[in-house]
Amino acid sequence: MPNNQSAKKRLRQSDRRRMRNRAARSEIRTRTRTLLDMESKPEAEAALRELSSRLDRAAQKRIIPSNAAARQKARVAQYVQSLD
Repeated sequence: MPNNQSAKKRLRQSDRRRMRNRAARSEIRTRTRTLLDMESKPEAEAALRELSSRLDRAAQKRIIPSNAAARQKARVAQYVQSLD
C-alpha cells in the first residue's frame, strides 16, 4: 500500500490507465473475432476499416506496439481479400 499522498495518486492514476488500456485491447480482440467470423465481403470491409482505425489509435497511444498493430491489420486484410 502507498505510504504518502503522491504514491496514492500514482496508484489511482495507474488503475485508471490500466482499466482504459484493458478495455481498448479487449475491444480490438472482440472486433477481430467478429470480423473473422464474417462471410460477407462488404460487411468485412466495413469492419476492417473500423478495426484498422482502432488498431492505429491503440498504437498511437502506445497501448499496443505499432508493429503489432501493422501485423494484425495485414493479417486481417489478407483474410478479407480471400473472401468471395
